[in-house]
Amino acid sequence: MPRPVWSGTISFGLIAIPIKLYNGVSKRSVSFNQLDDRTMSRIKLKKTSAETGEDVPDEHIVKGYEISKGRYVVVDPDELEPFIPSATKSIDLEEFVDLGEIDPVYFDSQYILAPDKTPKPYLLLARAMEAANKVAIGRFVMRNKQYVAAIRAVDGALVMSTMVFADEVVPLSAIDELDVLGDVEVSDKEVLMAEALVESLSAEFQPGKYRDNYREQVLDLIERKAAGEAFETPAAVAAAPAVVDLMAALEASVKAAKAARSRHPAGGPELEVVESTAKPKRVRKSA
Repeated sequence: MPRPVWSGTISFGLIAIPIKLYNGVSKRSVSFNQLDDRTMSRIKLKKTSAETGEDVPDEHIVKGYEISKGRYVVVDPDELEPFIPSATKSIDLEEFVDLGEIDPVYFDSQYILAPDKTPKPYLLLARAMEAANKVAIGRFVMRNKQYVAAIRAVDGALVMSTMVFADEVVPLSAIDELDVLGDVEVSDKEVLMAEALVESLSAEFQPGKYRDNYREQVLDLIERKAAGEAFETPAAVAAAPAVVDLMAALEASVKAAKAARSRHPAGGPELEVVESTAKPKRVRKSA
């Protein structure tokens, strides 16, 4: 049974709805410990000075912010105290927006909101948000950190995504390699072929289809070794050859996708790609 990571209220206007916050994602990975192969004991990390290599006692460890190479401003915890957000135990809703207006890049960690003690106001809010097809944007404090969050209704329940701040999102304009796209020539035939490939691979999203093959294979290896079974390491996958002819690669990809769909008729009808004799089209950057 999952345990709540936070409890408080959803507040908007004069309404306060008691809720509990649960993690919406339980990430799974394979982690290893560093061991001494002579004794199989774990390795401890020591706090040492980068300059002298000597151990540094906790009483001599301070917080410093690097303002330039090798220059630090030391900040005392007491100096930070006034800036720590006060734990209000409330998610204060400020506005309701359309989900389509939020770029997914802003979403961060996922949580599930559950009613605490009085489920009726919780259910009323969930149904009202579903009917309006709106997402609530609010602020709250958890573990001395302030968050902006988006709350949406899903099947009569409320789920929440914490969001990154606008100045934390890397703008596309910061990536120099994207500048060349405005001068690339693309023909109508190439666009049609690419569209056909996208259409031939279109399907309903089924998250269960995608699995962490690496984690499953590593766990299988660990289980076999723990049981004393022989295990043959699979051969490394050869690197894919470089694509030289774009049109040939597109045509081959569409053909393969059509063949796959013909083996699974539920995937939809095959596509007819209409060739065009139009001249290459230059894609220009928007102002």
